[in-house]
Amino acid sequence: MDILIVGLGSMGKRRARLIKGVDADIKISGVDMTEARRNEASALGITAYDSIAAACKHHFDAAFVCTAPITHAKIIDELLDYALPVFTELNLVSDGYDALVAKAKAKNVPLFLSSTMLYRAETQYIKRQVAAFGKPVNYIYHIGQYLPDWHPWENYKNFFVGDKRTSGVREIFGIDLPWLLDAFGDVTRVTAEKDKLSDLQIDYPDTYFVTLRHANGTKGFLAADVVSPKAVRSFEVFGEGLHLFWEGNPKALYKYNAATKEKEPINVYKSFEHDARYSDNIVENAYVDEITNFFAVLKGEQAPLWSFEKDKKAIQLIEKIEEA
Repeated sequence: MDILIVGLGSMGKRRARLIKGVDADIKISGVDMTEARRNEASALGITAYDSIAAACKHHFDAAFVCTAPITHAKIIDELLDYALPVFTELNLVSDGYDALVAKAKAKNVPLFLSSTMLYRAETQYIKRQVAAFGKPVNYIYHIGQYLPDWHPWENYKNFFVGDKRTSGVREIFGIDLPWLLDAFGDVTRVTAEKDKLSDLQIDYPDTYFVTLRHANGTKGFLAADVVSPKAVRSFEVFGEGLHLFWEGNPKALYKYNAATKEKEPINVYKSFEHDARYSDNIVENAYVDEITNFFAVLKGEQAPLWSFEKDKKAIQLIEKIEEA
């Protein structure tokens, strides 16, 4: 299989490494406008081009879009001109969604949208437990990390989280709302409070407190921020007879045992891989699993866990939160 990766920054190189881990025989090429990134990719054994047009003089079986979210629509559209199946990272904006879906259908190729948290073993466990419980629940969820720590190797103003349309807080919502919607269902009512607490040079609120009412009666409180000095992902769901806790990493999922009055650890991984450059709540397993899902979609063996249609609804919810 020959794969093209558009965008050879940190995520593009990460996808290349993980793809090789899935199948070492896959051939990888890349596109990036920056000469330094092309040179770095070439040193890693990736054939690098300065444009999609130059790259697509050669045959590829699929493409991965790993550039800044606001650029995705134009890039995906161009890749579809070559009838390439597309795996794209988070879009965060729904620009061109309807046209892209229609074009992909006309070309008879899949559009696959990354939603990594859906592939986390912990979120899937929570979803199963809540479904089996079958009674009303509430949840409290705090996700935060100091924005300059997201990419310590570059200034936060120099990548997409510095842009109001694809802000750091918006990315948190884009990452976590899909699995919350998957586990608890559609949202019917939203309230939100937002503030700017920090001296960060950004033109959007850095802290949100959000209440979500789901159609099934679930109430959720979601706190999202880019000011927490320590990276935090703290989730708790409770109802009469169910109490789960998750602190974001694979070693911190718990179920409360009412008989013993203790929190019992739940192990949902045989093993897991962590990239030391990122906080401990980011593991590589989910990234690998969604790549594997994409390759199975290409073979017609599986359906994707997320879609442009579902993501359009999630982005509309983000916009309601920002406007509330």
